[in-house]
Amino acid sequence: MLETLQNLYLGFSVALSPVVLLYAFVGCIIGTLVGVLPGVGPLAGISLLLPVSFGLDATSAVVLLAGIYYGAMYGGSTTSILMRIPGEAASVMTCIDGYAMTRKGRGGPALAIAAVGSYIAGTASVVGLMFLAPPLARFALRFGPPEYLALLVLGLLVLAFMSGGSMLKSLSMAALGLLFGMIGIDPMTGFFRFHYGLVELGDGIGVVPVAVGLFGLSEILLTAGQEKPPEVIKPRLRELLPSRQEWRDSTWPIARGTLLGFLIGIIPGSAHIISSFVSYAVERRLSKHPERFGQGAVEGVAGPESANNSATSGAFVPMLALGVPSGPIPAVMLAAMMVHGISPGPLLIQQQPELFWGFIASMYVGNVVLLILNLPLVGLFVNVLRIPYPLLYPAILVFCVLGVYAVNGSVVDVGIMSAMGALGYGLRKFDFETAPIVLGLVLAPMIEMSFRQSLSMSSGSYTIFFHRPISLVLLLVALGFILLSLRTLFTKVAEWRRKLGLEGEAETKEPGNV
Repeated sequence: MLETLQNLYLGFSVALSPVVLLYAFVGCIIGTLVGVLPGVGPLAGISLLLPVSFGLDATSAVVLLAGIYYGAMYGGSTTSILMRIPGEAASVMTCIDGYAMTRKGRGGPALAIAAVGSYIAGTASVVGLMFLAPPLARFALRFGPPEYLALLVLGLLVLAFMSGGSMLKSLSMAALGLLFGMIGIDPMTGFFRFHYGLVELGDGIGVVPVAVGLFGLSEILLTAGQEKPPEVIKPRLRELLPSRQEWRDSTWPIARGTLLGFLIGIIPGSAHIISSFVSYAVERRLSKHPERFGQGAVEGVAGPESANNSATSGAFVPMLALGVPSGPIPAVMLAAMMVHGISPGPLLIQQQPELFWGFIASMYVGNVVLLILNLPLVGLFVNVLRIPYPLLYPAILVFCVLGVYAVNGSVVDVGIMSAMGALGYGLRKFDFETAPIVLGLVLAPMIEMSFRQSLSMSSGSYTIFFHRPISLVLLLVALGFILLSLRTLFTKVAEWRRKLGLEGEAETKEPGNV
């Protein structure tokens, strides 16, 4: 413990030096802007600025890129809450209740709780990164393709079970997302699938056009179809701060989101996206008033925003401790470190303690910088709502088109966004949740690759999933959720039959009474 504190003191001496502090500040500002702009996202932001980091020393380069990463996690909530446009994929779940709070005139409190929850989760997860990195990373190494597949299947079933609505509807939307994820080049054989003559679909359907279409564009279509447009919300200064009840309702969701996000962040994959889905599902299931979710429940903002920021630090655990990136963003950062002659892994702490502990300390500093940046800007962001809807919605539509086009410079992506907007409009008219589609799209490549790698390992035998202890346990838990959902379904059917029976008896007795 004493040695850890001494090392942390060394890290702060590095992180608080003027040069490193400047790059942490610049990275946080760029990351916030990247998160606010729909379609850009942390991966694109880091990739575009990667060449800039080559002229810096190793510590400044890593701190700059890390600042962009968790700054984008903060910034993505702004447009999600105010306009129902996810700034990046991890903010999809924030759209649901964040925008509902905005429509009720509580956009300011939603932004404030998102900022505070992100700060608490980011800081707490850095503490976890500092103390738990080596043992947790060693456990993550025990996961092979069969374990990943079992975990992903379990994740889909847990989210469907905890959605609070119809499990069948949630799973059908997730299956639709999985089908969308099959489009593109087969990762194992190179076969071009379901492209219909469009070369641009070689990399598959991007998450950004799907998310922006399902949430941003569909919201515009729904509002435009109303006979009376919603009133322009003019926030007052005293309404920008959360109430005491909102703070109380947010406390446990922030704590649970922090823990879930950190643990999920260690596992390879799009952890910051998956963690926000898991957190939202857990909060909805644990809530005493699940009917408030989707109608402006503050827990639906606090939990997912805390989870995706906590997952950011969790993703650094296998990268720093073992040199194994847990996703595309840590992979880009790993490449940047290797360009500077750094070899992440178990020997990094011993060989370059200044870099490792300076990086840890810079994350503490970065979270404080982001809180200072975001809280004073809440009032400025909320003032966007003063713009009349006939002017605001066309501007949002232009914003969506430019953001989606900027990702790959592809008109096809704009077409996909338009199609998804129409699909989202139709699904929401029939009370289908659209968020599972995005989750299915994200998980599809990982599920397919894990499944096919597992069968390659076992020469086509499906028993490999039951011979490995971790995958067997995960699949048994998944089976338990299926049985629970079937039990719930049979209970509802029995209730319906009883009601119909009572009604039938009442109808038969009525003539006799007369």
